[in-house]
Amino acid sequence: MAKARIAVVGAGLMGHGIAQVFALAGHDVTITDSVKASLDSATSRIRTNLEDLGDDQSAVARVAPQAELADAVRDADYVVEAVLEDLPLKQQLFAEIERQVRPDTILASNTSVIPITQIMSGLQRRERALGTHWWNPPYLVPLVEVIGTQWTSQAAIDWTIRLHADAGKTPVHVKKDLPGFVGNRLQHALWRECIALVQNGICDAETVDTVIKASFGRRLAVLGPLENADLVGTDLTLAIHRTVLPDLDRTPGALPYLEGLVADGKLGMKTGEGFRRWTPAQQSALRSRVLQHLKQARERDA
Repeated sequence: MAKARIAVVGAGLMGHGIAQVFALAGHDVTITDSVKASLDSATSRIRTNLEDLGDDQSAVARVAPQAELADAVRDADYVVEAVLEDLPLKQQLFAEIERQVRPDTILASNTSVIPITQIMSGLQRRERALGTHWWNPPYLVPLVEVIGTQWTSQAAIDWTIRLHADAGKTPVHVKKDLPGFVGNRLQHALWRECIALVQNGICDAETVDTVIKASFGRRLAVLGPLENADLVGTDLTLAIHRTVLPDLDRTPGALPYLEGLVADGKLGMKTGEGFRRWTPAQQSALRSRVLQHLKQARERDA
């Protein structure tokens, strides 16, 4: 598609990666952040990523940091917000963005779970507002969930899907706006059952992870759950569900085991212990394995 002028609001973990993807696709990108250190380091982080991946490092020249929000978004065809998961902050930010952009500029939020309807409800032109949920790291994980609201125009959805497909992403259309969209609802439904198994003494956390990684996790990249159901047969799937589903955890909120970990200050790798204990060396090794796995998957997809 034709070159677009992209504005990314938020230069943190997700924002700089989103800017990188669009710049590599040939679009001119402005990026802004209220945290000066994040903004000042954005292009250097992008350059490092491009070098590490063997991508065209000249793409970084298409990313222009802007200290002022108005300067970053004023001429944009498309604005994507990638700030903290804070509903009032996002609402306030989009109100300010709308005052600065053209009437036809498409506005997108990269929230992971907050309904887009809540974020965009106060806008004057809600038909051009939608959600685009990227996954971390955005330059390695291909999926982008494109979420419309009751007000979003089909033209805005179609244009956004084309924009992301042209940039090498895998956009999918989420037709109804709800918390967590599709990906995080599936992911956290699995996590809830994982935590319940540990909470109820069925197995320990390491066993849960091993079972997934050494069984159906091996297939998930090429065989989705509903493809698998069709593969084994919907009759067998129904028979299994009649036996298993009534016994699965149905806790409507967070499980007590998880609540207890947080209350005890066991916040995962950031504190050295969560469901499991983590030394700095173990943390580094795991992050490296994940990164290498995603790089290899990207190379296979190329």
